[in-house]
Amino acid sequence: MNLVLEFYNYRIVEQYLGRFAEGLENTLVAAAVSLIAAVIVGTMLALCRMSSRAILWRPVAGYVAFILATPLLVQIYLIYYGLPILVPATGRWSELTLGIMALSLHNAAYMSEIVRGGIASVSRGQIEGGKAVGMSYLQRLRYIVLPQAFANTLPPLLGQTAVLIKDTSLLSIIAVFDFLSAGLLLNSERVRPNESFLTIAAGYLAIYAVMLGLSWTVKRWLAGPAWNAGR
Repeated sequence: MNLVLEFYNYRIVEQYLGRFAEGLENTLVAAAVSLIAAVIVGTMLALCRMSSRAILWRPVAGYVAFILATPLLVQIYLIYYGLPILVPATGRWSELTLGIMALSLHNAAYMSEIVRGGIASVSRGQIEGGKAVGMSYLQRLRYIVLPQAFANTLPPLLGQTAVLIKDTSLLSIIAVFDFLSAGLLLNSERVRPNESFLTIAAGYLAIYAVMLGLSWTVKRWLAGPAWNAGR
């Protein structure tokens, strides 16, 4: 027992549960809001990227290239320090809000490429069928293209979501108190790296497990009763 406590003293961790809970809340808020924003913006970017109009796809292509070519850390600093200069009103925003914006803009570029691949995988015959029955462009997107695109790209979407959740740890560099910050606080005050980093790892693993379960639920819902009947 003493050996276990020497390696991982859970009693010390219990003293910091309140701080871990606070950090976990900020991490989940940042991840959830960033994910929703990234999927919405990424879908719009994907549609623009697939447009035949250069005025739509060229700026999007440049934006995606910039995001993919620069580190997220640099993008966070640009948003945190640069945006308040360009738009003074954002200087009153909290560090968490600016961090969420940086994560959203970063992941939107990756989501756009994933969604674009999913849209391209939808059978052309189904789209033409939608046209034949009189569906408008927006109706085809809503009922035919996007549900199948998201179902087809669920594994890479899940992978990018996992990356997003881990990337929230970078927000600690702009003074956002997240789950990683709670572990670092424990280590700085008690000098217990095992308790600090093993707790951080377990927390992120638990988040990923929950997200994996939700992804299967969403996949079954998107796929419809025909796919579920074959399970």
